[in-house]
Amino acid sequence: MTVAPTVPSDERIGKVGLARRLLIRPELGAVVGLIAVFVFFAAQSPVFRSPAGIANWLDPAATLGIMAVAIALLMIGGEFDLSAGVLTGTTGLILVTLATRYGFDVWTAMLAGLVVALLIGLANGLIVTRTRLPSFIVTLGTFLMLQGINLGVTKALTGTVQVSGLRRAAGYESARTIFAGTIEIGGTSFRVAILWWVLVTAAATWVLMRSRAGNWIFAVGGNEQAARAVGVPAARTKIALFMTTAVAAWLVGSILALRYTSVQANIGIGQEFIYIIAAVIGGCLLTGGYGSAIGAAIGAVIFGMADKGIVFLGWDADWFKFFLGAMLLLATLANRLVRRYAEEVKH
Repeated sequence: MTVAPTVPSDERIGKVGLARRLLIRPELGAVVGLIAVFVFFAAQSPVFRSPAGIANWLDPAATLGIMAVAIALLMIGGEFDLSAGVLTGTTGLILVTLATRYGFDVWTAMLAGLVVALLIGLANGLIVTRTRLPSFIVTLGTFLMLQGINLGVTKALTGTVQVSGLRRAAGYESARTIFAGTIEIGGTSFRVAILWWVLVTAAATWVLMRSRAGNWIFAVGGNEQAARAVGVPAARTKIALFMTTAVAAWLVGSILALRYTSVQANIGIGQEFIYIIAAVIGGCLLTGGYGSAIGAAIGAVIFGMADKGIVFLGWDADWFKFFLGAMLLLATLANRLVRRYAEEVKH
């Protein structure tokens, strides 16, 4: 009787258990942090866990989350954008200035801001891909130039560092309803920005997990040369990511301008580091090729809970910076351990 030889199984198609699949998810550390932070503040502050309190800390999480998700996509692609924060101010200033000083209706002014944002994102992407300069340096230069333009142009036009009066512009009410209004849920008012945040997170997650573009993003972030060798359009992918970040900055800048009806010339400066921190807390690696949009959104929620939770407990606001630093270190260590475990599972 002849015994058929045993064919070795291919480890690439081996089944991986549910627990192991969960353990190698990049947002695992963020989920654990989210639960811990919520339990900590909720146990000490009834206001924090009330519907009004939840609406209160979801508000800053929403605008931060929109940017953190876009920055996460860029970081997964192996790049950084230090101009993202100040660009929110640039687009907001364009909106308010055109609508209040040059007679544009709000919708046209918003469209003009979007065009400018796309051009800046395109310029960042082209410079990075054509010159091979680090995106850290390129976007730092863009950051400084935009900061100077924001301050210089605003002072030249108004004599101050603020542009205001958007409420009187044509189209303001309709634009505010869509981008900066509120919705009632169970008798509690929630900002519409939260819905935009959910939409952006869902779209980014679909792109990363279900589309060819998502494969390209992971590929160029993991090993750009290898990605090019197998036909991935690395340059186009990175340019698209920079432009995506710019669109997110336009959206956040427009939301804030419509909400407050005025814009300070220095708005957004320093926020770029908060966006990166939220993305890292959410599981993104600084080296690229790893992370998730959902994780970045969770990182933004942690930020919002800490930001408002410290206020609800009556603590000094300076403790918030300590919290951010601690979360950044813990998240980086957790991401490293998860990544190492994921590599061991693959092998």
